Amino acid sequence: MEQNFYDIICVGAGVVGCAAAKAFGQDNRRVLVLERDLSEPDRIVGELMQPGGIDALKILGLEDCTKDIDGIPCYGYCLFRDGEYIHVPYPNKPISDNDQDQQKKATGITFHHGRFIQKLRQQARNTNNVTVLEMTVNSLIRKDGQEQVIGVVAQEKGKKDPVTFYAPLTIVADGIFSKFRKEFIDLKPDVRSNFVGFIAPNLTLPLPQHGFVAIVDPSPVLMYQISSNETRVLVDVLEPVPSTSNGALKDHLIKTVLPQLPNDMQPALQEALHDQTLRTMPNGFLPPSANQCLGVMILGDAMNIRHPLTGGGMTVALHDVILLQQLLSQTNIPDLQSSDDLIMQALDCFHWKRKRHATPINILAMSLYRLFAAGDNPALLQLQAACVDYFQLGGECVNGPVRLLSGLTQSVWSLIYHFYAVAFYAIYLQWSASSDNIWICCVKSWQLLYIACITIFPYIFSEVKL
Repeated sequence: MEQNFYDIICVGAGVVGCAAAKAFGQDNRRVLVLERDLSEPDRIVGELMQPGGIDALKILGLEDCTKDIDGIPCYGYCLFRDGEYIHVPYPNKPISDNDQDQQKKATGITFHHGRFIQKLRQQARNTNNVTVLEMTVNSLIRKDGQEQVIGVVAQEKGKKDPVTFYAPLTIVADGIFSKFRKEFIDLKPDVRSNFVGFIAPNLTLPLPQHGFVAIVDPSPVLMYQISSNETRVLVDVLEPVPSTSNGALKDHLIKTVLPQLPNDMQPALQEALHDQTLRTMPNGFLPPSANQCLGVMILGDAMNIRHPLTGGGMTVALHDVILLQQLLSQTNIPDLQSSDDLIMQALDCFHWKRKRHATPINILAMSLYRLFAAGDNPALLQLQAACVDYFQLGGECVNGPVRLLSGLTQSVWSLIYHFYAVAFYAIYLQWSASSDNIWICCVKSWQLLYIACITIFPYIFSEVKL
């Protein structure tokens, strides 16, 4: 078999693989990116880049990847609940750290995922020291008698003989359906629901250039415009998902979900449902795990998954790449080939340092989804209503949570503060509207506080454990 040597091998040419190739290639590392299929991917998620992700793209020199793909600027969200629209805009942010008085509107962007990925791949190809090949990685190469990974075995389509590639570090970034995750991580993604996706042509959203979230029973619907005349519709459907083969899933959307959406949107959505084949994508939760094996790093959705309701996955992934490149930079580790101990220390440090940017987004995504998918749980429905009312208070009550959601604020304490502010606001609203005696009100208040705790604490715990 042919043998090839690099500093870093990236398995997967998605957001993480391409961003890592660009970052490490610019740092004079020889990088190989291997991707099973380099044609334009067609996915129903990964189509919203939050403002925090835009900032990360700029740091990586990849901001041009959102240009010339018919993307749509996004300035926040419009929530719909019980027939009422609630505007949840992105907050303003300083133009520079040196001039806090001058501010501009934080902006995200929505787009076709595949077009964005192809731009990233082109940037990777155009980076010195980077090689991008269309090959399937069959296996990882282990050092004789040890767990250490020293390379990969890959095969080109149509070719009989595999090729070996060697590197002191292999970055596994092969996505939510990772082929290699189970070799290093004992946990499996905990799938709670599925996004059922389709495109509605020429659908007019209540607020242009805003994401639209309809809080319906039993779980939410998300929409955003991804090109000049196309709107992505994602319906969260709880497990078990009705069958597509016998039409049960489409019937569920038409008879159960559609009537709960705004009346003026229903004709266009019904027409789109009639014309298109539905596609599904599992929504799960996979807490981050510390790297335990020398020579390999699991990144992106292969390592850490949160519900895509808040669109934070790419923001987390890009900041992960920035942090990893900083820890493994030429300044810190001049030669990766003979620095096993230094690499392992850097990867261990990475696990804890990434919590600053990843933990708030992970916890917020899962806890907010639990509120928005309250079903028939009375206490969760009260918290859900209080959350929406809390946003309507304006000021920091909306700016604080949205800064967390958009990746502009990296603070777990801010998240906890706002989450419990919502919980106590729910208690306040209950006392204000209740005609029950004081003891019943106290019991209901404790129930609300208990539900709030069991909603957020499992996700906090998952972030602080190894």
